[in-house]
Amino acid sequence: MWEYEHSVDTAATPESIWGLWADVENWGTWNADIAHIEIRGDFADGTEIVMTPAGDEPVHLRLAEVTVNRTFVDEAEIEGLVLRTTHRIDPLTDGRTRVTYRMEITGAGADELGPEIGPAVTGDWPETMAALVEKAHDHAASPR
Repeated sequence: MWEYEHSVDTAATPESIWGLWADVENWGTWNADIAHIEIRGDFADGTEIVMTPAGDEPVHLRLAEVTVNRTFVDEAEIEGLVLRTTHRIDPLTDGRTRVTYRMEITGAGADELGPEIGPAVTGDWPETMAALVEKAHDHAASPR
């Protein structure tokens, strides 16, 4: 198994983070690596998301677990491996919010291929997550 985790703390609310996550077709506004994305149903367990990274082939993701304002997990199967990404929101005691992304790569060959595939997928997470929380904070602070 190969794994990687990155967290960022923010003043943005769990609801503002969740609102951006659940608005799949606009992920490209805060994730610069997305050239095209579509969701085939509601943002709920079992729904498929087709995401095309810039300069790459489409990736088919399945929402494996969705808990509103708390977490969602997506899974992709690539070359016999399962890439499972957990996106989690944790309220902190000081009123701030911690956002965590965690990837686990399992399957035959994960120990060999994980260190090659994993960093290619997770390498932009710090920048992507910074853009996510900035957008969530700005969205929550703007008048309605």
